[in-house]
Amino acid sequence: MATSLLKWIDQNLILFLEVIVVFLVFRLLQNSRTLRRKNTSLRQEREVIFDFVHNIGEVFADAEDIKADTLLKRILFFATKTGKAASGAIYLFNTDRSQLFARAVSGIFPPLYDTGSAHTEQQLLTKAQHLETLVKTRSVAAGEGLIGSAAAFGSGIIIEDAEIDARVPVYTEPFLKIRSLLIVPMRFGNEVLGVIALINRTDGLPFTSADLSLLQAMADQASVPVHYTGLKAALEQKRQIDRDMQAAQQIQASLLPQQLPQIAGARLAAYNLPALNVGGDYYDFIQIDDEHLGIVIADVAGKGIGGAMMMAVCQGVLRARAAQEQSPARMLSELNRVLSANLAEDMFITMLYMILNTRTRELKFARAGHERPLLKRANNGAPEALDAAGIAIGLADAEIFDNAIKDISVQLASGDVVVLYTDGITEALNEKNEEWGTARLLQTIETESSGGVDSLTKTIRSRIAQHVGAQQQYDDITLIALEVQ
Repeated sequence: MATSLLKWIDQNLILFLEVIVVFLVFRLLQNSRTLRRKNTSLRQEREVIFDFVHNIGEVFADAEDIKADTLLKRILFFATKTGKAASGAIYLFNTDRSQLFARAVSGIFPPLYDTGSAHTEQQLLTKAQHLETLVKTRSVAAGEGLIGSAAAFGSGIIIEDAEIDARVPVYTEPFLKIRSLLIVPMRFGNEVLGVIALINRTDGLPFTSADLSLLQAMADQASVPVHYTGLKAALEQKRQIDRDMQAAQQIQASLLPQQLPQIAGARLAAYNLPALNVGGDYYDFIQIDDEHLGIVIADVAGKGIGGAMMMAVCQGVLRARAAQEQSPARMLSELNRVLSANLAEDMFITMLYMILNTRTRELKFARAGHERPLLKRANNGAPEALDAAGIAIGLADAEIFDNAIKDISVQLASGDVVVLYTDGITEALNEKNEEWGTARLLQTIETESSGGVDSLTKTIRSRIAQHVGAQQQYDDITLIALEVQ
């Protein structure tokens, strides 16, 4: 009996040991397969990370030397490559940050908003470029839809199953269907520049949280060159404006008198101080004949190249026609007809044109909406404003302008002083936003004109400078003083 029991134990022990061995072998094989899968997964993740680092490097390559659109296309190419996406788009805010515009599009990128009708979808099918045009031309407001929300809140959006998400538009055509999507903000510091949106993985799988993290990391890195490329573009635009301003300044400097005319029977003084480098003020003296001197002062509502060119046209017409037309009103009417067709909608010109007869001392003038000239009689203490009807050049058609403007004639005497000026004189502001004003100008003319026009002009200039102090000058300052001898 004991022998049989021992034999049974031996047999079953061997069987038990065999089972244990089989179980251990199975677990070893299972662990080995698990380790291989983990190693494969780690290798794949490592490859993804290496690809990501490589792609980031490619994005930054020569970033400072390429244009913004080229840089955005490059970023989008590597974003779709990193995310294994079939299509994508980069939206950036406009200047006032109210709207987002698609600046780069890759692949068949369906609009992430309601296109309005089946007819629109049918139009998209006709040509692939129609789809890209639709996406690029239709702006998205901050906070509107998926694109606007990601930009407004500065956070990423992942939709694994787009077909059951009410926020995603539904398209009937298979190639327009959205199965899965990613949207991440492009952030530079605390500012959101725009978003990157990817649609549909090429392997048919949904986007994962790992895809979202990688795309966000790429967007954060890519935002750096995008930000500085924008600054570069703004700097280049400023340089172009500076070049235009420099050209306009040269034009203006060539138009203003280089020296004052020396004429018998009268003495002249003038000064011009342009604001912001290039002004809209213009003045000139035209020797019509031995007895007549033309004097013009104008203010062009528009600076830069446009204002400078209008000054050039004014000078050309005045100098060409002055000898034939000795009516200031008719001269200004002719200028209005010539310039009105060429003035921009927001541009007009106020002008005062005078003709002085140096023999008879008669002064004729017409005023096209300009500040009234001031007359200080030698035998009267208070200066007076000489009024004349008229409309600024470019504000009315020829018939209305011609009916409004009139010639005014004034007989001057020895010692009389006439002052012409632009509104920059009286509207010069100090740090308290107080204007120098007409009253101060009249007072200065009354008390200082007896010293001659050179002294009067210098005093006016000095007092304006004292009033303005360190306040930046926003309007041009021009003044002409005429003294009859």
